[in-house]
Amino acid sequence: MKSIYFYFLFLFFGANLLAQEERDESEWLKNNEPDSLYREDQFYIGISFNFLSDLPEDVNQSGFSGGLNFGFIRDIPLNEQRNIAIGVGLGLNLNTYGQNLKISEVDGNYQYQPLTDESEYTINRFNMNIVEVPIEFRWRTSTLEKNAFWRVYLGMNLGYTFRFKSTFEAPDESIELTKPDELERFRTSLKLTFGYGVINFFVDYSLNPVFDANILNSNQSLGINPIKAGLTFYIL
Repeated sequence: MKSIYFYFLFLFFGANLLAQEERDESEWLKNNEPDSLYREDQFYIGISFNFLSDLPEDVNQSGFSGGLNFGFIRDIPLNEQRNIAIGVGLGLNLNTYGQNLKISEVDGNYQYQPLTDESEYTINRFNMNIVEVPIEFRWRTSTLEKNAFWRVYLGMNLGYTFRFKSTFEAPDESIELTKPDELERFRTSLKLTFGYGVINFFVDYSLNPVFDANILNSNQSLGINPIKAGLTFYIL
């Protein structure tokens, strides 16, 4: 929940920036002729470190967890200065998560069990490939001639997990699973992107858990909400 509070804090900060920009807009228009066709349509590519939040007891993140996302966003300016816009796009989000949660299948039923510190295994991770639709409210200081500018983009991602793979490797056991019934395939997340020029940071917080399941032999909810933090690069 703390991540949501930070999100709205940045939303408040962004709103103040927009208010200041609106006050300056009339003066800008006196000295500039806006280009009615100017847009910030962009291809994007991003890399992230992935963190697992809201973990149940005895479930811990371990090993490398990272992500790669890329796609295209269409820019829809909302004002004459064309520095306030809505962005709508389509992209792919590829992620891997290392943790100590063993996912197995017994008699057609999936089981989720935390591994102890004494457990011997070489690989334990799950991968999620998501097709997503980013929707952003965009503020920037760009013009037709200025390629390096400040930006603050606030929005959300709507996605669907089209591929899931869980991999467990131990000296005497090997498990690969791809279709757990408990997987929440539809994904929703809040996202903040901010930066200057080519250096742009983002934070993405998942609003719904990865699994709708319970820990084996326990009534404890499995859940797991990913948080992604990293860099985004835009290509005009």
